[in-house]
Amino acid sequence: MLAIFTIHSFFTNSPYQHSTRRPAMPLPFADRLNNVETSAIRELFKLLGKPGIISFAGGFPDPAMFDIEGIKEASSKALNEEPGGALQYGATEGYSPLREQLAAFMASKGAAVQPEGLIVTTGSQQALDLIGKVMINPGDKVIVEGPTFLATIQCFRLYGAELISAPIDAQGVMTDELEQLIAEHKPKFVYLIPTFGNPSGALLSLERRRQVLEMAVRHQTLIVEDDPYGDLYFGEAPPPSLLALSDSVPGSRELLVHCGSLSKVLSPGLRIGWMIAPGELLARATMCKQFSDAHTSTFAQATAAQYLKAGRMPATLANVRQVYGQRAGAMGEALRRELGAAVAFAQPQGGLFFWASLTGAVGKLSDAGEFAKRAIEQGVAFVPGAPFYAANPDTATFRLSFATADVGKIEEGMQRLGRAI
Repeated sequence: MLAIFTIHSFFTNSPYQHSTRRPAMPLPFADRLNNVETSAIRELFKLLGKPGIISFAGGFPDPAMFDIEGIKEASSKALNEEPGGALQYGATEGYSPLREQLAAFMASKGAAVQPEGLIVTTGSQQALDLIGKVMINPGDKVIVEGPTFLATIQCFRLYGAELISAPIDAQGVMTDELEQLIAEHKPKFVYLIPTFGNPSGALLSLERRRQVLEMAVRHQTLIVEDDPYGDLYFGEAPPPSLLALSDSVPGSRELLVHCGSLSKVLSPGLRIGWMIAPGELLARATMCKQFSDAHTSTFAQATAAQYLKAGRMPATLANVRQVYGQRAGAMGEALRRELGAAVAFAQPQGGLFFWASLTGAVGKLSDAGEFAKRAIEQGVAFVPGAPFYAANPDTATFRLSFATADVGKIEEGMQRLGRAI
């Protein structure tokens, strides 16, 4: 979420606006900027400088979970073993050793991918931007979950998409309603976060995953699977990704784009993501990436390749699953204890987030925006849910992240929320 930039806040805080020079003629900005607004989340972050604030607002991993020694070792090997490859310009498609390691990483999760069948992107956010560039014409309809990742809403709207919102529950997108929307609107594509979605934390069931792939074939509709959280499960592993299941649904692989990331499990600072897609789409995305950044940092790619090659990822994943699982359990218990009937939620089985709804019970609040203001006064921050909806926002909803707070801060934060409600 920290990757969202706000044009409004940049210019309103710019030192140049107070210049004594003669006012310049207004700049003729692109019309596409009219389709996006300042991020409500970024505006909220302005309030977090208050001393003593406990923040559950961010959507990022805990720095204490980073395998510093492993990354140091990997970067050293990258420089020692192939300094030219690590420090020189590279192929737009990605550093070959990393593509090989990522293909192996996907194979370990049941998805057969050839190295040439993926491109490395500067975080999975760039993959989504490339999809927007390649696929969306102004006025095209795109179906997203309601709620969904805020940056995706902003990205697709920047390219002129009309976003259609598909309802979800604790088992992910409601497939009967999704198919009705596909039949009615004939979208350019459908964007889903099937595994521990942001902000919902929802986990799409195995049955619904098969239904999504089957309807993609039935309606010849492209499905974009965003999967940055799938490795962060707390108990039983989630169902296979849509990509891994696609081999069992004839014709679905050609209608599927899969976006992955190392940001939540290794380091967001490396900015390593990837896109797996049909060949023609991948080629056009590569062309657009050439125009954008030429290639993702070769040093970061070489470091990630060495890290994966060293075999440290399983231990890293085991550690983050254990820690985040403990924190998620503590947050669920504290929410029930401190807010009781005033809030409803499903306990997440993985990911980084709780998605909750104010019930208005026993005279308590029902508007999350007002709740957020009162919470700040009590020294705790979270994100109201309305901005995560492309249409028909539910103002009772809100998102809490447990990733960066230890159990003590989580319990104290929930006590403060209990006073705010």
